[in-house]
Amino acid sequence: MQEEKVKVLLAEDDPNLGNLLKEYLEAKGYEVNLAVNGKEGFDQFKKQAYDICLLDVMMPVKDGYTLAREIRNINKNIPVVFLTAKSMKEDTIEGFNAGADDYITKPFSMEELLLRLKAILRRSKPNVNSEQTEFSVGAYTFDYNRQQLVFDGKSQKLTSKEAELLRLLCLHRNDVLDRSFALNSIWHDDSYFNSRSMDVYIAKLRKYLKEDSTVEIINIHGRGFKLLAK
Repeated sequence: MQEEKVKVLLAEDDPNLGNLLKEYLEAKGYEVNLAVNGKEGFDQFKKQAYDICLLDVMMPVKDGYTLAREIRNINKNIPVVFLTAKSMKEDTIEGFNAGADDYITKPFSMEELLLRLKAILRRSKPNVNSEQTEFSVGAYTFDYNRQQLVFDGKSQKLTSKEAELLRLLCLHRNDVLDRSFALNSIWHDDSYFNSRSMDVYIAKLRKYLKEDSTVEIINIHGRGFKLLAK
C-alpha cells in the first residue's frame, strides 16, 4: 500500500520563496498547499486536514502569529514552524507563545528546513493523524467503527454522520470544534444548508447523551461547539 503523503500548509507572501518552497517540498514527496496571506492560510486550514504548518511571520491581512493562534484553537496538536527574516529574541519568544514548535530564520537552506520538518513530524506522529476510534465520554462508551454509543449496557446505533460528528467532538473534547472545520471534514462543504443539517445532528447527539448530566455539547457563539466531558 502506498504511504499517504504528508500534507503541508505553507503560508508565505513572497511569491518567489513560496513557489520555491512548494516545488522543493513536492519534489521530496510532500503535498503542499500555498497561501499568500494569513487569512487565506486560515481559510485553507479549515477546508482539510494538514500534518504540519509552515507560516511566514510578516504577512499582509493577517500575520503568522495570529494565524498560528487561530490554528491552535482548532487543532492544538498540529506542528507549527515559523519562517521569519527577524532574529530578535523577543520575536522568537512571541513565536513560541503563539504555539510554534520550531522557528527558522531566513535565509535558510532547503536541506536544513527539510531536516527540521522530519524531526518535528517524528516527535508529533502520535498526535498527528489521530486514528483513535474508541472513546469514553463520561459514563458512555463510543465505538466509532461500530457506530455505537453505549450507556449502562444499552446501545444506541448512530448514523454515519452522527458517528463522524461525535468522533470530531471527542477528538476536540473540552476544546472548541470549529464549525467550518467540522462541515468541511464531514460534508466537504460549509454551505448554509449543510450547516443547518449539522445543527440537527448536534441536537440528536445531545439527546443521546442526556443520561449523563456531566456530559454536555455547548454552542460557542460565532465559532462552533464544545463537548464538555471527563
